[in-house]
Amino acid sequence: MKDVSVATRLDRLPITRMHLMAVLVVGLGIFFDLYEVFLAGTVSTALKDDFQVGEDQLKPLLASAFVGAFIGAVVMSRIADRLGRRRAFYLTLAVYSVFSVLAAFSPNVEMLIVCRFLAGLGIGGELPLCDAYLSDLLPARHRGRLIGWAYTVGFCGVPLAGFLALGIVPHTYLGVDGWRWMFLIGGLGAALCWVLRRGLPESPRWLEAVGRHEEADRVVRIFEESAHRNTAGAASPVVPAAEATATAPEKAPLRQLVQPPWRSRSVMLVIFQILQVFGYYGFGTLAPLVLAGKGYDIVHSLTFSALSFVGYPIGSLLSVFVIERIERKTLIMLSAFGMLAFGLGFGYAHNTAMIVVFGFCYTLVSNLFSNAYHVYQGELFPTRLRATGAGGAYSLSRLASAVMPYVLLPLLLNHGPDAVFVFIACAMAAVIVTIGLLGPRTTGRSLEELTAPGLATAPGAGVPVDAAAGEPKGGTW
Repeated sequence: MKDVSVATRLDRLPITRMHLMAVLVVGLGIFFDLYEVFLAGTVSTALKDDFQVGEDQLKPLLASAFVGAFIGAVVMSRIADRLGRRRAFYLTLAVYSVFSVLAAFSPNVEMLIVCRFLAGLGIGGELPLCDAYLSDLLPARHRGRLIGWAYTVGFCGVPLAGFLALGIVPHTYLGVDGWRWMFLIGGLGAALCWVLRRGLPESPRWLEAVGRHEEADRVVRIFEESAHRNTAGAASPVVPAAEATATAPEKAPLRQLVQPPWRSRSVMLVIFQILQVFGYYGFGTLAPLVLAGKGYDIVHSLTFSALSFVGYPIGSLLSVFVIERIERKTLIMLSAFGMLAFGLGFGYAHNTAMIVVFGFCYTLVSNLFSNAYHVYQGELFPTRLRATGAGGAYSLSRLASAVMPYVLLPLLLNHGPDAVFVFIACAMAAVIVTIGLLGPRTTGRSLEELTAPGLATAPGAGVPVDAAAGEPKGGTW
């Protein structure tokens, strides 16, 4: 019988309860990560009153978590490739949880900025690590859809942050200011996720890549046994564990990311990540301040923001049904154009209903965009460089997010909301061009096909071809 690798065995599996549990547990971690990312914007108006935060302090407050996330994304992603996905998972959530709880007890704005920075160390590594782990674990034909489900669970944290801020921030409970409860809820929730993640298996692809073949085989056997218990309705045959074969450990020096065949993908992802944050995080972070700039008080601005934030989980849910039907890079480009158009509408709107409608539509398409690119960045590099490649580029998005308040706040204060969204529209237009020119097609392909050096360097790399028909497959676009 022909030898079959761990990767092939994983891709031939039907979806099992273990796959679904991994998606749920990872999704809960994303939930509290995104809750924390959008927290500063939702409580910033309250901090102006409590700590008398002025413009000079508001900028580092909004930027601090992103600066920490820049460092965290680089360090945690490399740990994930060197020491394993599970160890990195424990570290990201532990760091975030501890310092988010400490932020709740900050006596002044300076302490809050420090805690936000340190919590950011954990936040930074979370999303690229989730992308790498789920990409490693999930069968190729279901990868995009199930990662979309994980992010749908995660993005429920964004409207939760908005509505909790609306209900909690203006009040005091048990003698504690409402905004402090917001940080406490996030930190304790992350601690609960830390406990749940102890049940996750290590990535079999990573184990095989570092030469730990027996452990990789053992993990895959568990998935195969789970599949055998639910063979009725399985979409494809399960490969017997006895057919597994050992492969040589991969070598993965960092310089490979800036050498062919991975250099073009690295360059594309770096440009993309620097630009996309102005559209994605720019709206979520500054929406309450933009509304305040339009003359709305704290209650109204938080209400409009919370209603707009409902679009995040709905857009994420919508991605589940289209992410395997539309080529990944095409979906990214189309949703980026939607963000461009709805952002301009939100910036120029002065009617209450139109503000809410444009805000909702913006967040909805932004999560089609977000889910597509999170799946996409997890497909571009080989196993031993997957977390590092995605995390390294993603770290620049966090650094750009830290710079963002210093660019967008002066635009807002000096030129108004219109100028902010014109700037965001230009950034999203550049994103569309970058992905269109440099991005490979990935939908429906195994990770091993997408990261084969010959395919990565070939013209039209990553375009799946149906051998029988001689035409592209894996998406209608």
